[in-house]
Amino acid sequence: DLAHWQKVAAEKYPHGLPKPFSSDAKQWLFNGHPQGADQPLHVAVARLLGYQWPRQTGSSFPDCPALKGDSLDRLPDKDGIVCLSATKGEAPAGERLNALLSAAFGSEWSATKARDLLAATDSDAKTLAEWLSEDFFAQHCDLFHQRPFIWHIWDGLKGGFSALVNYHRLAAGDGAGKRTLEKLIYTYLGDWIDAQRKAQKAEIEGADARLTAAEHLRRQLEAILTGEPPFDLFVRWKPLHEQPIGWNPDINDGVRLNIRPFITAKPLNARGKNACILRATPKVSWGKDRGKEPQRAKADFPWFWTWDEATADFKGGSAFDGNRWNDCHYSNAAKQAARERREQRS
Repeated sequence: DLAHWQKVAAEKYPHGLPKPFSSDAKQWLFNGHPQGADQPLHVAVARLLGYQWPRQTGSSFPDCPALKGDSLDRLPDKDGIVCLSATKGEAPAGERLNALLSAAFGSEWSATKARDLLAATDSDAKTLAEWLSEDFFAQHCDLFHQRPFIWHIWDGLKGGFSALVNYHRLAAGDGAGKRTLEKLIYTYLGDWIDAQRKAQKAEIEGADARLTAAEHLRRQLEAILTGEPPFDLFVRWKPLHEQPIGWNPDINDGVRLNIRPFITAKPLNARGKNACILRATPKVSWGKDRGKEPQRAKADFPWFWTWDEATADFKGGSAFDGNRWNDCHYSNAAKQAARERREQRS
């Protein structure tokens, strides 16, 4: 009924339709600012870690232009790694988040405002630091449909090593993601381990447990860095010679596949079968996807040839079935050999 709805539109919007806008951080149109956002604390954490929404990176839409910088641009962490405790001369995450929120809200910011925002997240946390430690990551996973882009990596010990990492930095191309992981391991976690060794020598209570947990986390992260099964990356649609060797992810492969090594890695004395070195375990499945693949060469895609998970570096069976398995594992040696065969053929 065109005439009816034209009348309704004229009455409701006498000056024309409003400009496109969204205060929801899950939406493309969102402007990336905590003030006025539906989820201000989560937006502030993302900004602290250097994440930007599409309009902040130059994308535009009719009546919704790209955005210039704002007053928060001077506050994001430079390397996308923010530790919850003071580390390497950097203030703890809670303090840095408070400073960013103060800049975002200006004269509106106060202890009362902080408590109100915490309460709005349905958290029992009394401080920003407590919320970051206990509740942020699980809420972040729920908010962004179990595809987190800020990862909370920890050693499994309350009061132990804990860091927020910008996944986009961790999965950056041209080796930058690998360098980010190395910095997390050898700079930030390394500094924490050195501090716990000093505390151990000074016979400070709890230092032994913190040191042991942190050293175990370092070994787990180093295993991810090396990338041997079960800490390898696997991308079903890429041929064997293009599979990543070590921690060399492609951000376009998606969180679902790139997060697997971090869910596989376990903290010391992990509680629960699903516990991992992420503060909460995202609900991610690597089961078989629906549909079938068209026939592919066995040498390039052996997992489409009657996949056998019990066989290491499975080379393919006698029959092609095209099943879309995602939880496959291949050693670095098998991937390297595939690359060498490919070079010889070309």
